[in-house]
Parts: sequence; structure tokens; C-alpha cells
Amino acid sequence: MNKLDELKNIIDNSDNIVFFGGAGVSTESGIPDFRSVDGLYNMKYDYPPETILSHSFFMRNTKEFYKFYKDKMICENVEPNKAHYALAELEKAGKLKAVITQNIDGLHQLAGSREVLELHGSVHRNYCMRCRKFYDINAIINCDEIPMCDCKGIIKPDVVLYEEGLDNNTLTKAVNYISNADVLIIGGTSLTVYPAAGLIDYFAGRKLVLINKSATTKDSKADLVINSSIGEALSYAVGNID
Repeated sequence: MNKLDELKNIIDNSDNIVFFGGAGVSTESGIPDFRSVDGLYNMKYDYPPETILSHSFFMRNTKEFYKFYKDKMICENVEPNKAHYALAELEKAGKLKAVITQNIDGLHQLAGSREVLELHGSVHRNYCMRCRKFYDINAIINCDEIPMCDCKGIIKPDVVLYEEGLDNNTLTKAVNYISNADVLIIGGTSLTVYPAAGLIDYFAGRKLVLINKSATTKDSKADLVINSSIGEALSYAVGNID
């Protein structure tokens, strides 16, 4: 049995699957990966992206933050890819209990997934730091420099910046889903970003599957490792759900 058929067999024989995904899930939709060779971390800016995307930089250099954020973190007119749609189909079939993602693009929801835990927030949610009024993505896209609320407060993206902690409620739900899962499929992540990457240590189920184009530090612990396109792998395995 080849690896894709093995993945299909694992999916066919479980109704308690959790998916944990990273940037590689969205690169097939044209969204750049931070740490790849052509990713954001290898582009040239006045400051390193890690610095720009930090809480302290946001507070000190808000105008510069938004210049970068609007240019590189908001990708307009992107569509879900095969991976997003395959996961939505799995959920609809009652097999997938949750998608846990490190991505902030909202593509899982756009593809139809309902139970999506966004560890690092979403570009689609923004709020006033003063009055907490909610704003959608248009408030960021349509502003000239710094988006401001009617109350004169600064509008901040609901994304987790460097130096900020993850949301405790989201983390708790993620731990619960992973610790109770029969199958954990991890896709499109190098498993190097903590604390998110540490979540997989809570998995004690039957099958651990890793789908990533390059090797990860957890490959030796997996029951199945597929080094290929996550969209191709999932769409093949989910094609005709048994």
C-alpha cells in the first residue's frame, strides 16, 4: 500500500480526527510562508519582520507596522485550496472534529470548516484598543496610515504578535481536541513555533500523521510521514469518503 492509500485507510477507519496545520496549508493558495527560502523572513526591509510583528514595535512604530502589515500580511483575493476543501468535507462527513491552525487568513472558514481554532488570531478580526469596538478587515485595508476608531482609539488586528501570549481559551480547547483524538493529522508546519508546536505532545491516540514537504523534528514519532503537497495528499485521501 502506498502512503496516500495508507492515509486514505486511516481516514476511512476513524471518526475522531483532528487536523493541526501551519503556513504550508496556505502556501498552495499563494500566501507566502514566513520561513521558506522565498518567505517573508528573507525579504529586505528597514527592520526584520520578527521585529515589525512584535507588540513593542506595534506600540512604538504603529505607522511602520501598518505599512508592513497591509503590504505583506493581508492577502486579498486569495481562495481556499484543495487542503482547505478536503478538511471541510471531512468535517461535513462527521470524521473531523476540529481544525487547529497557526494561520491567520481565514481560508478554512471560507472553505466551509466550522470548528476552527485560530491559535494566532485572524486578519479578519480587529478591535479598538480603547473602546473594544469590533472592526472587519476593511477598516485596515481602507485606512491611509493608522486605522482609528470613532473614539480616537487605535484599531489593532486580533492577531498574536511576538511578545504576546496565545489566547488561553483557544489553547485549552485545542488541548482537549488533541488529547481526545483518535487520529491527529499535522500538515504544512515545521513544528518549530512554540507554544503551538508543543500541543502535539498532548496526543495519545491511535495514529499520528505528518504531511509536510520537508522533514520535521517529530517525523520519528509519526505512524505515517508524507513529504508532498498537503492539498494533493488530502484531496486524494478524502476523494470518496467511506
